[in-house]
Amino acid sequence: MKRFAVLQLSGCSGCEIALLNAEEWIDQYDLAYMNLVMSAHDVPEVEVLLVTGGVRTEEDLYRLRRAVRKASEVIAVGTCAISGGVANLGNRSDVRAEFFSHEERLQLPDLLPMCRPIDVEVKVDRYLPGCPPTPELFMAVLHKSADMKIARTVCQECGLKKDRDMLPEHLLGFQKGEVLSNVCLINQGFLCIGASTRGGCRALCTLAGYPCVGCRGPSNAFIEKGSEKWLNAIRRIFSRMTEIPEEEIEGALRSPQLALFLFQFADYAGTGQKPRHKEQVV
Repeated sequence: MKRFAVLQLSGCSGCEIALLNAEEWIDQYDLAYMNLVMSAHDVPEVEVLLVTGGVRTEEDLYRLRRAVRKASEVIAVGTCAISGGVANLGNRSDVRAEFFSHEERLQLPDLLPMCRPIDVEVKVDRYLPGCPPTPELFMAVLHKSADMKIARTVCQECGLKKDRDMLPEHLLGFQKGEVLSNVCLINQGFLCIGASTRGGCRALCTLAGYPCVGCRGPSNAFIEKGSEKWLNAIRRIFSRMTEIPEEEIEGALRSPQLALFLFQFADYAGTGQKPRHKEQVV
């Protein structure tokens, strides 16, 4: 039976919970280590090492470097391991400038030493984005299933009907307005970026009436490109499907609600020694 381990660095345990919610791996994989459910300190030798959380402390760095030496394959799992997550936002000059531009956010607290993605320190073989990844995606990365086809975008998976005659003039807030269950959220005036976001999540949020905020990172079309490429793509979609003023869209794209994921789209181009390639991302 193939052995795998889950090394949790600084994070929220959401990725671990998503994995435990899946059952398909139980009879085919031996979970040799997981911080959340085991008291052992050292990671044993395993074929696959899933790493969640970011490199936030010296202990994180020590445990990461020690663990990767015992694994045949290392997989970065979730937003924190891939881009540093929410704790990394305070270290980004563009995000801090955006927060400081609003009077009510002048007291943004300083963070302690930078929370970094793990590929700054160690070689990563594959990436599994999401916050957290769904149980199905965990199974895909563990089984390396050739049968599972990841959709290009969340929009492709969503399939809500686009209405050419429905052209909203203003954005609705995340918690405002009645959501129609069969009409594209953009046509209803919601800021949804599923057309630029990597698929594979089954569009769980949009089909439930909540706009996509980009937690799976950029689609393959943008994964190796800079921020202006995917920002322009999002702007063009809203220009075509709505009559919402450009400045309103621009302000919303740079809002705190989207900061966690959208500001980090560009990070998927790579923060380590080598750029990440779309073939490495599940």
